[in-house]
Amino acid sequence: MDQEDPRPSLEAALLPRNENGLELGERLTNNDIQKSEAMTELKEQMLLAGPLVVVSFMQYSLQMISVMFIGHLGELTLSSSSMATSFAGVTGFSIMLGMGGAVETFCGQAYGAKQYHMLGVHMQRAMLVLLLICFPIALLWSCTEQIFMLLKQEPEISTQAGIYCRWLIPSIFPYGLLQCQLRFLQTQNNTSPLMISTGITSVAHVIACWTLVLIFGFGNKGAALSIAISYWTNVLILAIYIKFSPACQKTWTGFSKEGMKNLLGFGKLAVPSALMVCLESWSYEFLVLMSGLLLNPKLETSMMSISLNTSSVIYRIPYGFGNAVSTRVSNKLGAGKPRAARLAAQVVIFLAIAQGLVLNLTAVGLRGIWGYMYTNEEEVVRYLASVMPVLATSNFMDGIQGVLSGMKQHSSIHNFFIFIEISLQHLVTT
Repeated sequence: MDQEDPRPSLEAALLPRNENGLELGERLTNNDIQKSEAMTELKEQMLLAGPLVVVSFMQYSLQMISVMFIGHLGELTLSSSSMATSFAGVTGFSIMLGMGGAVETFCGQAYGAKQYHMLGVHMQRAMLVLLLICFPIALLWSCTEQIFMLLKQEPEISTQAGIYCRWLIPSIFPYGLLQCQLRFLQTQNNTSPLMISTGITSVAHVIACWTLVLIFGFGNKGAALSIAISYWTNVLILAIYIKFSPACQKTWTGFSKEGMKNLLGFGKLAVPSALMVCLESWSYEFLVLMSGLLLNPKLETSMMSISLNTSSVIYRIPYGFGNAVSTRVSNKLGAGKPRAARLAAQVVIFLAIAQGLVLNLTAVGLRGIWGYMYTNEEEVVRYLASVMPVLATSNFMDGIQGVLSGMKQHSSIHNFFIFIEISLQHLVTT
């Protein structure tokens, strides 16, 4: 009978095991792998989100710069242009911005699946749909004065806001085209041309505002017209890049009849995407309009409009993170990697919380001087400083919602998210 050799076999486990039979060395290795994957994803998102945040901020800064230029012309000009800007934002620009989110979904998944020619088809389809939507928006903007009067706003503010919105009409068309171009390049992780073109446009916009508002004395008309000039400049630069750049040879093969088909399919995703962006903007606009009914409408609308403008500026950062995670998730899903998509979602939530704390605490610290960027009226500056802590809290929550919106664009339960968002907005507003 053979005796069992008491000596340890060479094949015996050299590392202790836990109660589940997993070697501790193996468990540590798995943890290290997970940490390494998380760090890699963090670096990838920062490299993508950084340029997108800069691009998003510089794009929005065009409207902000125009308001700053004419805000120093007087309280009436500031309040009317601010109200017109917020009205145009929720009834036009936010719709274009939200519908552009559908381009991220289609192009991102096509790029992840290596169906490169479909990116150009999706962009053409989106351009056609967004241009068609621009016409009813333009008609609505032409009636801004009458709408404000119907809502019992002060006649002087309503008249000046109507003038500003009418001169904004030429800007909605290039803005819609620009959203399609941005998403087309973004989903390819090609952000350098976006930063360069937007940087050139921002410099050109300052020059245009200075010339039309201060030198030629066009006032709010010149400020609004300068926005259209700047957006068309940006569209032209990107169109030239997409047409002639070797980086877009596979993804842009020219206009085709296929881009005019299945417009309804694009709309089914674009409309929910737009609603998710617009719902919050509509609730803010409701507050701005209500402020015009208070005892001192010029002061109240100036403060509310600056607050809305400030929130929109701060929102550019989480919105850039949302765009980054939207691209990452769509690329991973298109490539058939759901686990990597989940990791991208977890990383971006951490980034949203971290930047939200830093940015909004800074805003509270600068509350006493922030208002001077928009106006020289001491009363408005003091009023804004008093509400800044509440505004910072709201901005922090908006940042979390912004990155979540970037992820839920790729969910199969869009309508469920919209129902939840409508319910929450109604609860908070009431």
